[in-house]
Amino acid sequence: MSDSKKSPSRAPRTGAPVPPKWRKDVERVLITQDQLARRIRTLSREIEKDFTGRETVVISLLNGTVMFLADLIRHLSLPLRLDFMGVSSYGAGTESGELVYTKELRLDVRGRDVLLVDDILDTGRTLSRVIPKLRKLKPRRIKTCVLLNKQARRVEKIQADYVGFEIPDFFVVGYGLDYAERYRNLPFVGVLKPELYQSGS
Repeated sequence: MSDSKKSPSRAPRTGAPVPPKWRKDVERVLITQDQLARRIRTLSREIEKDFTGRETVVISLLNGTVMFLADLIRHLSLPLRLDFMGVSSYGAGTESGELVYTKELRLDVRGRDVLLVDDILDTGRTLSRVIPKLRKLKPRRIKTCVLLNKQARRVEKIQADYVGFEIPDFFVVGYGLDYAERYRNLPFVGVLKPELYQSGS
C-alpha cells in the first residue's frame, strides 16, 4: 500500500484509430496494444528488483486481471506460485457496491511474499478490503500491482506499489476490463461511449 517507487506512465495520447468493428461502442483508444506490452515489460523488471530470489505467491483478483496477469507473469523470472481470488464489487452498472467473494484462496501464504494483482485501482474499496483479509493469513509481506490507477475517483486512502498507467476519469474497457461482462477481449484499453453505460444498454 506504499507509494509506487517509480512514477507510472500517464495514459498516452495515442491518436490510434478505433478498429472498425468496435467504433459503434468505443469512443477512442486510450492505450494501444503495443503501449501495454512495453509498459508491462518495464513493470515486470521493477517487480523483480523487489522480489529477487524469493518464491512469491501471485494472487490475482478475478475476472478483469486475466489478460494483464498472463502478460505480466510471462516476463517474471521469479520462482512463483499462482492463485486467484474471486471478488465482485460491480453489478451491471458502473457504481461499486457491496464486495462479494466468489472464490477463496487455495494456497497457504503464511510467511510468504505476496504480489496482489488487480486490473484497476479506482475508488480503492476492493483493495482496502482484500488486503486486511490477506493479512490475517500471516504472509511475510504484501505488495500490490495494478494495471490502471484512476486517482480522481479514490475514496479510500490506498495506493498501489506498482502501477502500469495513470488514467483520467474515463470509463474504460478492454484488455480484461468490462462493462456488464462485455468488451474484455479488446486487445487495447478504450474509452466506452457514455451513452452505452448511461442508458444501461
